[in-house]
Amino acid sequence: MDNPVVALRNRRQVAENPLAFHLEKPNRFIFTPGQALDVTLTHTGEPDPEGNSRTLSIASPPYADEIVVATRVRDTPFKRFLKNAQIGSSIKISDPSGSFTLHHNTTKPAVFLAGGIGVTPFVSILLQATRDKLPHELYLFYSNRRPEDAAFLDDLLKAESQNPKFRMIPTMTQMAKSNREWKGETGPINKEILSRYVSRLQGPIYYVAGPPGLVTAMRRMLATAGVDEDDIRTEEFSGY
Repeated sequence: MDNPVVALRNRRQVAENPLAFHLEKPNRFIFTPGQALDVTLTHTGEPDPEGNSRTLSIASPPYADEIVVATRVRDTPFKRFLKNAQIGSSIKISDPSGSFTLHHNTTKPAVFLAGGIGVTPFVSILLQATRDKLPHELYLFYSNRRPEDAAFLDDLLKAESQNPKFRMIPTMTQMAKSNREWKGETGPINKEILSRYVSRLQGPIYYVAGPPGLVTAMRRMLATAGVDEDDIRTEEFSGY
């Protein structure tokens, strides 16, 4: 498929900062949950030093009739245009790409470690797995500063309620700055939190997505927990 131009169908706030953009889905657009695509603005009205394209993970599952991507909103020409574009505006997308996808061996649990907007590929994976009733054991450890910052939190909680194989463990690191009540985990994702929910740390396949600092910290933590490097897959979200 040659970089189709699609229409912006909707946008919605999925947390205090991140916005989700709902795009028209072309015919025969096929992807695997966890993949990403390039989003290119046909015009921004002003030049962006970082260019008019961004690689964004697909948050929607393949069964959906639209493509959803999400990003934190920063003050750049690209983000300003995306935030303010009229519904129906034309946006160019690429073919999906990437191998940050769920493994096939159903005897090995999948443990997803997400920081902030890094959760987007896991949303696609988990929604599709829930619909398909996949036999994998699935765990999502999802770190944010506050509940207000946790993108797609309601979508994920709904999937957890529908999928007996899926356990979600959100954790907040700066609850002193939150206006909401929180009865879940607090503090960073670490070996202690993992051990409370995953019976054996050696054995699952680990998927880590988020800011580079989080990815580095999670790799180090998993290595000290004795996890085989071949069982760790990562995706860094820089500058989003």
